Amino acid sequence: MPSPDDRNQKGHTVRATTVQTIKGIMLVNISTCAWATNMIIGRYLRAQIGPITLTAARYAVASLVFVLLLSRRPAEERRPGADTKLLALMALTGVILFAPALYFGLRFTTAINGTLINGLGPLLTAGFAAWLIHEPFLGRQIVGSIAALAGVAVLLLGGGAAAAGASLVNPGDLLIVLAVLFWALYSVAVRKVVKHRSPVSATGLSMFIGLPVLVVAAVIECMSVPVLWSPALIGTIVYLGVVPAAIGFLSWNAGIKYLGAGGAMVFYNTLPLYGALFGFLFLGETLGPAHLAGGALILAGGLVSAISRPSTKASTQAE
Repeated sequence: MPSPDDRNQKGHTVRATTVQTIKGIMLVNISTCAWATNMIIGRYLRAQIGPITLTAARYAVASLVFVLLLSRRPAEERRPGADTKLLALMALTGVILFAPALYFGLRFTTAINGTLINGLGPLLTAGFAAWLIHEPFLGRQIVGSIAALAGVAVLLLGGGAAAAGASLVNPGDLLIVLAVLFWALYSVAVRKVVKHRSPVSATGLSMFIGLPVLVVAAVIECMSVPVLWSPALIGTIVYLGVVPAAIGFLSWNAGIKYLGAGGAMVFYNTLPLYGALFGFLFLGETLGPAHLAGGALILAGGLVSAISRPSTKASTQAE
């Protein structure tokens, strides 16, 4: 029989795992909530600023935030070191490619369609994580992913796309599918980097690497797509840089460290839920039974997947 010390140690491990799971769930939900506002704002700004210029501007603001955060970190946290290639992959997929593809897509499709399509992310990330970094993908995670995807389907068929009159071959929808693919690859790269580097360092350095490319591309874009500058646009860009970009990325990467890439990405399915809610609250869009049923399936799928993580990951501590 196990000794009292063994039972106490096992109970402590279970409690620690549960606390870390709850922290991870909270962090990734902060991110998806922030990114849902990014979708709505990105659609709203489509006639005022080009997609690449908007991306460069928001990451310029976010980079200033991370300069301040990293200034208080150890010197090794401010250098890419052995993680240069993985940080460059994060910059390519999550900074340079993801947001422009998203904003380009939002020029042709609706914000609610954009959030709904993002529900494809968990299956893509879990597949890439299992294939590229051999991250476990348990039976309950499969069930959770199916439930969450079913929730997205309910939203898509009964709560958004049909009402918006979107075509199945809408180029905007296809661009957002491509953006989700980039984001799935980004999440897998994050999983590797945050094993031995803080989320602050990983997020900030990847932005610093990607920003110069975006600035050059934005200058070229402005020659054909001029920006209609206004105080309101500047304030909105500041918000996009601080909340969806800085806080959203930081919370997401910290959540991945707790939940793993596959576990965190299932909660990416809450983005369609938040998008539907914000559309109802701020844009006057209809929130019907399909949104409620789909949202319940999304949340249930995320909980099943996250709680089923292997306990061995509990030893990984977020910084």
